[in-house]
Amino acid sequence: MMPANEPHMGRRERNKQQKLERITAAASTLFAERGIDDVTTQQIADAADIGTGTLFLYAKTKGELLLLVQNANYAAALERGHAAAPAASTAVDAVMAYLRPIIECNRTQVENGRTYLREMVFGDPAEPYHAAALEIVARTETSIADTLTTRHRIDHERASAIARIGSAIMYVTLSASTNTAADTEVLFEHIRRQIATVLTDVH
Repeated sequence: MMPANEPHMGRRERNKQQKLERITAAASTLFAERGIDDVTTQQIADAADIGTGTLFLYAKTKGELLLLVQNANYAAALERGHAAAPAASTAVDAVMAYLRPIIECNRTQVENGRTYLREMVFGDPAEPYHAAALEIVARTETSIADTLTTRHRIDHERASAIARIGSAIMYVTLSASTNTAADTEVLFEHIRRQIATVLTDVH
C-alpha cells in the first residue's frame, strides 16, 4: 500500500489513500476482535469515519474487505517462507518451510481464515483484491517449485506439479469444516505427511 504522504500524489489521491488506510485498519481490527461473521459493513464504515456508500467504492462486500486486509498478511507469510527455505535439509522440509507461515497466518482467526480461502476460490476474479490473493498463491507455488529445482534437483515440470499439489493439500485441509477446532500443529503435521507421500523418492 502506497503511503498517503507520497510527495508526487495529488490531494485527491492522498485523500483516497488515507481513506483506504482507515478502512484497512478498521476492518483489520474488527475482524481480528470479532470475526468476519460478527462484523457489519456499517461498523467498519463507522470505525473508518466514512459513509457506507464510500466504503462500497473501495470494497463491495465483507469478503472483499477481508481479502484486502489479509493479502498483506499472506504476502508477509510468503516472505518468511523465502527466508526459512534455504535452511531446509530435505525437499519435504523445503515445501513445509513455505507452507508453515501461511498455515499460521490462516489459523490466527480460524473463521476469518476459512472465509478468506472461500473468497479466494469463489470470489469475483475481476475484483482486484481477489486477483491479488491469487497472485500470492501463484508466487508461493513458483517459489516452492524454484526451490525444489535449484536446491533439491527435481525436474522443473515435476517440481511445479508438486508445488501445486502441496498448495491444494494445504488449502483443502485448512478450509475443511472438520478441522475447524483442530490444533495448528496437528494440521501442520497432517499436511506434512500428505506431502511426504508425494516426495517418497526424493531426499
